[in-house]
Amino acid sequence: MMQLLRAFFKLIRWPNLFFIALTQLLFYTQIGTKFTNFRSLLFYKFQLPFILLVIASLLIAAGGYIINDYFDLHIDGINKPKSLVIDKIIKRRWAIFWHLFFSIAGIICSAFVSYFTHQWLILIINSITVLLLWFYSTNFKKKLLLGNVVVSFLTAWVILVIYLFCIPPFKMGQFFIQNNEINLSKLYKFTVVYAGFAFIISLIREVVKDLEDMQGDEQFGCRTMPIAWGVPSTKVFAGVWIIVAVMGLLVIQGYSWQLGNPLIAALSFLLISLPLLIVLKKLKQATIPNQYHKISSLLKLIMLAGILSMLFL
Repeated sequence: MMQLLRAFFKLIRWPNLFFIALTQLLFYTQIGTKFTNFRSLLFYKFQLPFILLVIASLLIAAGGYIINDYFDLHIDGINKPKSLVIDKIIKRRWAIFWHLFFSIAGIICSAFVSYFTHQWLILIINSITVLLLWFYSTNFKKKLLLGNVVVSFLTAWVILVIYLFCIPPFKMGQFFIQNNEINLSKLYKFTVVYAGFAFIISLIREVVKDLEDMQGDEQFGCRTMPIAWGVPSTKVFAGVWIIVAVMGLLVIQGYSWQLGNPLIAALSFLLISLPLLIVLKKLKQATIPNQYHKISSLLKLIMLAGILSMLFL
């Protein structure tokens, strides 16, 4: 029983789910509620819709991880045979059942959130997300760059959906803006910064994972970037995005310093920008899957540092 439970939590990638919940909680409490308090006017207790929104995100993500492993069974048998769960411990039909259960439950939770907040885009895009995760697992991930962009967008959506939750519905928006209950401009700027950061780091990490999984992907006819363009060109692509991320962060850090927040600027440089430069160096030197795996893990830590930076705003 314990083995089955451990395998199940491994299948749904519980550390990644924790990151999603942490990201949404921090963005909502440290940023979203700082620039808008209209929720307190609409609901005496607004915690329930937010909790349902986080649950919806976790359910949809868990369903996505399951279906990805389901269709990647043979590729993972080559790239990471020791990590296999489906067919070894959890049967394939149960994997499909849990994928459908989590995905449908996530859509139902999204429907309740949209009903409470009148933001129907949340339900629409979360439903599209379920479809994207299915098509990513069956087709998109085998295509050049398409799968990488889809995953990166979905990573950014974790933050964008909180932005949609925080802003007032269109018909009510003008009233609350006129009454100084919401500062959409500042909320929008923080959303662009964090969602953009999530997109870029996720894109870099997906490319690095393609380098790590190149052997198995090639055997099963995938057209990922390292297979289509070659390893050197793929490294250049990832390196350019790392430089873009570092330059963007340096601009934000300089702006933060000018506003009288040197501690935030220094921490951001030490915990995010500097590690990204280390990733750039390691990526240039990497030649084997294990080295790419370590780079991928470091990128995940950098993303965590970015999430935790919300605590210092």
